[in-house]
Amino acid sequence: MNRVPEDSPVICLDNVTKNFGERGHLTSALRNVSLKAYPGEIVLLLGPSGSGKTTLLVIAAGLSRPTSGTVRLFGREIEDYGAAELQRLRARKIGFIFQTFLLLDSLTAQENVAVVMRFNGDGERDRRRRALTLLDEFGVGYLARRFPRAMSQGEKQRVAIARAMANSAELVIADEPTGSLESQQGFDVIRLLRGQTRQRNACVIAVSHDLRLAEYADRILRLEDGLLKPWAGVQA
Repeated sequence: MNRVPEDSPVICLDNVTKNFGERGHLTSALRNVSLKAYPGEIVLLLGPSGSGKTTLLVIAAGLSRPTSGTVRLFGREIEDYGAAELQRLRARKIGFIFQTFLLLDSLTAQENVAVVMRFNGDGERDRRRRALTLLDEFGVGYLARRFPRAMSQGEKQRVAIARAMANSAELVIADEPTGSLESQQGFDVIRLLRGQTRQRNACVIAVSHDLRLAEYADRILRLEDGLLKPWAGVQA
């Protein structure tokens, strides 16, 4: 399903290259990559391990600067943001979903979701109430007082997605969001993510090597050897 963009892009990469190493021994993780992603859109980047997918996500979130090219985030060039301003932007407008969840083992599900709201200056009571509401929306309200060690993989991922949405994120960065899940769990999670981002008009950029996620995306691109190409329906 292709959505017609109605707004300015949330993220815009223009001829972005990212090199690692020293002169004479350079490795290009990204090579002249251009990408725009819009509110309400789910963009899926398919590609094998080592293709540059995670590097693209890190640059899109402003966690790393490109070697060359331009990155615009929420209408401003990354270079125009100061370090503290970028940190606040990530805390308030960007949600992260990791393959390994990265839940804090010492916190309950409710606390894991509530902790990210501290950056918005919300009071503790409001944070806990909103965290419980989000957990209910993702079907895991019963986990509110449970610690990660007592959760299944699918439950952890739902809690992680609730955490990513805690500050009403306008951009969601998802790195292999179903990589640690069984097939049905993965489908349930991606359907839930799609529904919630549509409801909030958030932009999602997800990277994966899992071809089965293609049916849930609005646009599909393939990243291979640092080059972004149209997806031709071939095996990732």
